[in-house]
Amino acid sequence: MSCTTLIGILLPLAGTMLGSAFVFFMKRDIPDRLQKALLGFASGVMVAASVWSLLIPSIDMASHSVVPAAVGFMCGIAFLLLIDEITPHLHLGAQKAEGPRSRLSRTAMLALAVTIHNLPEGMAVGVVFAGEGQGLTLSAALAVAIGIAIQNIPEGAIISMPMHAEGNSRWRSFLIGSLSGVVEPLGSVAIILLASALGQALPYLLAFAAGAMLYVVVEELIPETAQGRHTNLSTIGFAIGFVMMMAMDVLLG
Repeated sequence: MSCTTLIGILLPLAGTMLGSAFVFFMKRDIPDRLQKALLGFASGVMVAASVWSLLIPSIDMASHSVVPAAVGFMCGIAFLLLIDEITPHLHLGAQKAEGPRSRLSRTAMLALAVTIHNLPEGMAVGVVFAGEGQGLTLSAALAVAIGIAIQNIPEGAIISMPMHAEGNSRWRSFLIGSLSGVVEPLGSVAIILLASALGQALPYLLAFAAGAMLYVVVEELIPETAQGRHTNLSTIGFAIGFVMMMAMDVLLG
């Protein structure tokens, strides 16, 4: 694994840590307006990355056959659906847990929810670096890593700020928020190793990562941005994130 690849797979974790560090500089929770805009931005980045950096390259690698992209995409959706079903966690924006999930604290389930979100993002970074030299360029892979790192900033803050508000120390809140991003480099490395072992499965893995990321957007981020007031800020944030990620992929790819 090259030094550039190592830096690339660690960038999303750095974004999560930066967001978690907000707990040292802000006295209260993230303002609702800012949170709406940031979640919309994160959604835009993930949708653009799924299309330009994952699905389109998947189709191109399969000689313009849509079958690997369709199969991989549906498997990615099914995988996150299964994880979402069997794992006790709190959906973003939820105020309380119901049923057997109530045994866990709200902040613990919120941290678990963001950790689940980070898994497909780490997989996406790993698969684009695995595809370097097979139709994907190093610049394009770095663009995906940078884009996901940027959208991880609000996710880190979404964990650390509420934890501190519930009485945890700033350092403990920062540590737990940061740890939610550790799954990303682990997922990246696992996908890189898997891709090298399977060889021809790369188009399926690209689409798999796209399906997993879009599941998070549709299931978690968009419903949260559509709740309450200031939904127009979410739409603006989505547009900015989408265009930024699209531009980065095209210009750097």
